[in-house]
Amino acid sequence: MVPDEASDTGIDCGGGPEPLGPDSLTWRYFGDWRGVLLAPWAGAMQNMHPQLGAGVAEHSRFFEERWQRLFRSLYPIGGVVYDGPRAAETARQVRGYHRTIQGTDRAGRPYHALDPDTFYWAHATFFVLTLLVADRLGPGLTEVEKRQLFDEHVRWWRLYGMSMRPVPADWEAFQRYWTHMAENVLEDNQPTRDVLDLTLIAKPPALRLLPDVVWRLVRGPLGRASVWLTVGLFPPAVRRRLGYTWTVRDERRLRRIGRLVHRGWQLVPPSRRYHPRARAGWERERGVRDRDAPVVETPARNLPLPEERDWPQHYSPRG
Repeated sequence: MVPDEASDTGIDCGGGPEPLGPDSLTWRYFGDWRGVLLAPWAGAMQNMHPQLGAGVAEHSRFFEERWQRLFRSLYPIGGVVYDGPRAAETARQVRGYHRTIQGTDRAGRPYHALDPDTFYWAHATFFVLTLLVADRLGPGLTEVEKRQLFDEHVRWWRLYGMSMRPVPADWEAFQRYWTHMAENVLEDNQPTRDVLDLTLIAKPPALRLLPDVVWRLVRGPLGRASVWLTVGLFPPAVRRRLGYTWTVRDERRLRRIGRLVHRGWQLVPPSRRYHPRARAGWERERGVRDRDAPVVETPARNLPLPEERDWPQHYSPRG
């Protein structure tokens, strides 16, 4: 049975939830390519949730197609932020992909991807990822800006039509929620360990011209660097639970790297800083793209295997 995700939504039944726009901080940072650097962080934090991790373990082929799954997921998830008047429709599509993901985990606990607490946890990690991109790899955020991002993440959540019950009342309450989840709810499990195991990760699409022999030489150091960055951004309780250590020297080094990333990013042309779905949103707002133009969909190289494209849990647009 699907949970009553539409109850107590807090949505204005007259006009529906208001989508985010170019005046929001979320638009400025969520679709930024720097967020890909935090993909292992987001995957690990999500999978440590007992119900979400169980769903990944029993229903996902993520670990057989890491890059394809990551890059195709960016399109509909990003669309909930950047699709403007169509954002609510995109949100309904994203929610629909989770409708059949349910079962009982190895400990005998039932789970459903549309349980509001489970679905909100994934949303919360995207919100915190946005915070981290801006605060640790970007210019930094003031407390006022963090509150603004919190308020925007609530507007973003309303688009899904889910219950408002799990959503903290304000920024201070969210910080308590995040700490509670890290200290008392998140678990060390196999899906999390699999996310952090980058020893045999396939060559990313951006490096497709790199010879395979060179990739095999560099992926070890790159994987270790990615895990180190991920560990540095974990809440302290998560580090402890997974058995990682983090020193003052590590923290200073991470902050220096974050400043270098921010400075280097200023050299990237603005048109290249965003994921295609986000870039299309910016172009629409600037009048470069027609407001009625079709949304940008993932290219064919990111699609699921042909025999899986009709599965209800897959985003698989028809070209």
